[in-house]
Amino acid sequence: MEVRIYYEDTDCGGVVYYANYLKYFERARTEYLESRGWSVASLMEQGTVFVVVHAEADYRSPARYGETLVIETMVSDMTAASFTFAHVVKDKASGRVVVEGAARLAVTDGNGKVKRLDKTMVAALQPPPQPS
Repeated sequence: MEVRIYYEDTDCGGVVYYANYLKYFERARTEYLESRGWSVASLMEQGTVFVVVHAEADYRSPARYGETLVIETMVSDMTAASFTFAHVVKDKASGRVVVEGAARLAVTDGNGKVKRLDKTMVAALQPPPQPS
């Protein structure tokens, strides 16, 4: 997924404000799910809500106004009722790593009660098989 950096994304020094990376991670997770046929809105309507229970970010290099970032997203860990997305954010032009981060999401019923991941969702969240 790509994100273009606008003035509103930056601090007074023209560098992306650190908290905005969490928003970019959220967008990337939504895109990841939707690219695999899972609409977050539809899941919510069906009683499946994901809640972030842990998030982290390691800032490697500043991103600045006018740059375009590429966010690589994958599922790095999965349990019966949670999964972790790993994110690597790179500058599109140079390929330099800007931020690496992760977020663990718990699966709930919308009322805060933890529930198991559906088997079809477990299969959809897995990375595609690599050619031999």
